[in-house]
Amino acid sequence: MSDTQQATYREVFAVPAFRVLFASRSIAIAADALRIAALSVLVYTATGSAWLSAVTFGIGFLPQVLGGALFGSLADRLRPRPLIAAGYAAECLAALALALLPLPTWARLVLVAVIAIFTPVFNGASGRLVADVLTGDAYVLGRSVTSMASGGAQLLGLAAGGVAIGVLGAQRALLLTAACHLLAALIVRFGLADLPAVPGAGSGGAVRQSWSTNQTLLADPWVRRLLLLQWLPSAFVVGAEALMVAYASARGFPTAAIGLLMAGSPLGMLLGQLVIGRLVPPDTRTRLVAPLVLLLGLPPVGFAFDPPLAVCAVLMVASGVGFAYSLGLQRAFVDAVPELARGQAFGLLSTGLMTLQGVGPAVFGALASLTAPRWAVALAGVTTITTVLLVPPSRFLLDTGAVNTGRNREKEAHDGQHAVARRGAYVPDVDARTPQPAGGAGAAGDQ
Repeated sequence: MSDTQQATYREVFAVPAFRVLFASRSIAIAADALRIAALSVLVYTATGSAWLSAVTFGIGFLPQVLGGALFGSLADRLRPRPLIAAGYAAECLAALALALLPLPTWARLVLVAVIAIFTPVFNGASGRLVADVLTGDAYVLGRSVTSMASGGAQLLGLAAGGVAIGVLGAQRALLLTAACHLLAALIVRFGLADLPAVPGAGSGGAVRQSWSTNQTLLADPWVRRLLLLQWLPSAFVVGAEALMVAYASARGFPTAAIGLLMAGSPLGMLLGQLVIGRLVPPDTRTRLVAPLVLLLGLPPVGFAFDPPLAVCAVLMVASGVGFAYSLGLQRAFVDAVPELARGQAFGLLSTGLMTLQGVGPAVFGALASLTAPRWAVALAGVTTITTVLLVPPSRFLLDTGAVNTGRNREKEAHDGQHAVARRGAYVPDVDARTPQPAGGAGAAGDQ
């Protein structure tokens, strides 16, 4: 499929490997949300500390920096099926330990942090595989539907977590987390073809290669710009979302309003991904990156004027729609990173997103404590708006060859011929990585 030909959901879900990764990842995200809710309740009940409960909420994010820096190359060096299945299996064992062993609070947090260190490796391998089996606009649409499913799975996991904790108790609710991760591991183990690692991805020390490849990726001005453009707007606007509880309290809104405001952004993201991803042509989608970044940041500025509750909810939904800006960057990012380090590049992208989304709420939460929640929310919107300066002209996103990344373009053209052969070795059945007509073998109905 060419980059300019618009894909359909039927074509995306016709690819067997994508169906497996989509299903397993959605289940795992719901399980993660359930684990966060249950473990936060356990920690607060055991310690009575609101701070430790908050640390529990974010303990799975910050350690990913270490994993991405030291072990990111494993996403390309190891076979994807056993690697991804092992990741879900490790999450299952950790949940079982949390549910069944009488661990002290510090041990619970350390266990979650250790598992989180390797999250960029599993996510990187999954991201690389999606980029390999989906081509052209099918890849962008695949990322779009994955984002929608992730948001839905998070909401479902939190909602189910509340019910499970109320019925079973927090300790036993963690058993559901273990069961979900086990199911995800089995789906990958028995549903995904046992594809080889990327040929020539490296044979030296994994830590040294991970570190040097990250340096190479960040040293490339084009790759660095695309990374920052995906990291920073999200980090800033999530800082605004994290203040909705404090803002609603300061305004004297009823308790039910907190859920309304917090649900606004995920709802808007779902709508934006659906409309921009499915109905907008690829070229137009790329040209909408800057307007959508502005849409992401402008609504939070309105909170400075203390609008009515209904207007606040609409503003949050509108801001969430702006998250669709990332769809216009997907193809450019895949084309910009070296094929042999594609898995690590996706791991680096995931690591930056998770880390900065943990830092953003802390920074703007501190500002809210020094000023007022409405000013901190508005400032988060302003800083999001400033990131539009990072958006390159659309011609560069449409034609990544127009940007001098410091690599020899003639050499890349030559290597591109060998890349086709490498992909052929990586995915032996060429038809399996090309979207199939609806109704063919492995149609989307299996999902």
